[in-house]
Amino acid sequence: MSNFTPQELEYLGKQRLGRLATVNTDGHPQIAPVGFRYNPDLDTIDIGGRNFGQSKKFRNILQNPHVAFVVDDVLPPWIPRCVEIRGVAEPVTTGGKALFGANYDADDAMIHIHPTQIISFGLDGEWGPQSNRKIAQSY
Repeated sequence: MSNFTPQELEYLGKQRLGRLATVNTDGHPQIAPVGFRYNPDLDTIDIGGRNFGQSKKFRNILQNPHVAFVVDDVLPPWIPRCVEIRGVAEPVTTGGKALFGANYDADDAMIHIHPTQIISFGLDGEWGPQSNRKIAQSY
């Protein structure tokens, strides 16, 4: 059973780009656009990319695994939609090529984001109340 609602999974499945916020070694936030996939086997958001294991994002996660990840857009005339996942990032050094494609050079690193909180709104195409759920850590 997923921690994500069917609406959230449908929305995430149609999107290609999100923004990953990490904490750098000085304790300051850093945010970057990234590609992602939902991993139904682990119920995680998986993030990788070209030379991902060499990136500042990956190095930040090695020092502080707490992250936030946002996918959002706006439907006309003005209906914002959003899924925000707050959680703990698990760095892994294999699997990135298989998930994200061979064009990611020799770097096979990626991360699994294990949700601790999921916030969403506007996914039904109308402005309305949001969903905000805390998730028990189970990994």
